[in-house]
Amino acid sequence: MGKLAVYRYFALMFLIISIVVAVFTFAGLFGGRVDPMGNTAMAMLVYILPVLIGANILLVIYWIIRRKWLYMLIPIIPILCCIPYMGTLYQLRGKVSEADADAQKGITVATYNVLSFGRETSGFKAEDILAEMKRQKVDVFCIQEYEDVSGDKRNSTKYKEYFPYMVQGRQDMVIYSRYPIKETKNMDFGDMGEDYARTTNNSAMWADIDVKGKVIRVINAHLETTGFNRTLHVAGKMMTNGQTVENNKLIEAIYGHYTYGMVIRAGQARMVANEVAMSNVPCIVCGDFNDVPYSYTYHTMLGNLVDGFKECGSGFMYTFREPKKPFRIDYIFHDEKMEGITYYTKDLSYSDHLPVFMKIAL
Repeated sequence: MGKLAVYRYFALMFLIISIVVAVFTFAGLFGGRVDPMGNTAMAMLVYILPVLIGANILLVIYWIIRRKWLYMLIPIIPILCCIPYMGTLYQLRGKVSEADADAQKGITVATYNVLSFGRETSGFKAEDILAEMKRQKVDVFCIQEYEDVSGDKRNSTKYKEYFPYMVQGRQDMVIYSRYPIKETKNMDFGDMGEDYARTTNNSAMWADIDVKGKVIRVINAHLETTGFNRTLHVAGKMMTNGQTVENNKLIEAIYGHYTYGMVIRAGQARMVANEVAMSNVPCIVCGDFNDVPYSYTYHTMLGNLVDGFKECGSGFMYTFREPKKPFRIDYIFHDEKMEGITYYTKDLSYSDHLPVFMKIAL
């Protein structure tokens, strides 16, 4: 009788766990639709979706072993509902060959957070990056964290030989183009209103580019960072100096920075989305969004545009290359009237980000 009671107890516990995990999974899926300004906890659930999917898979295996076919449906249903989310991280299709890609007409767009070229003043990293852009036959190159520290418009001559047209936005934003730039605009995220008032180095910009008589708008955006690494850096300095850092205080600081950054990004994303909505020409939106797929920022920036990776990418996609942080936070989206041909990254070591490349048929 005692064994039967223990058996029923564990069965009940796993049933409750299955239901709770399923509920949190659904909440995570819809959390990306919730403005973090009004419900931070709900919006945060999207960041643990991979963990929740893994937990559901383990629960499916458990119920199969137990041969409880009806209970098995509890974790299977949320897994099936997560298929669109999983498509933002992994695509089963094979890569398009370079020959097939070259045979199709279109322009190649690249976006790259260059991390200030490692603050080296010789220009070697900038030259190497330019060489890679040439190899990939890039037509429009959007850079974040450009910050020309050399003081002499680093490599401007060499860049101009390949990219005759260039416009620099606020602080660290640059768009290079092989086609004429007709009009530009800077978007200052410092003008977002009292609810988002703070000093920020982030911004966005756009350039209307004339591609053989067809004008497209390329938007280069660099949204608010998470503040996670900054908090750990400050805590590390305090510990180095012999100061005590309480674990609960550190967790509160990390959570506070992250949630505050999430709210700021949401406002910035809406600002960029409004520019897309008001545009009278087709748009390509790219840059470092500092947020994961299915987040509120992702959904807002995407709007009615097409996620290039979901359209023509392959395999597992990540763009933040620091060890143990394989996140996709850099994107290229495009107007529905355009068609993606290729979408991929290159494993360059000049930054903590990877460059993203996409060939688009206009």
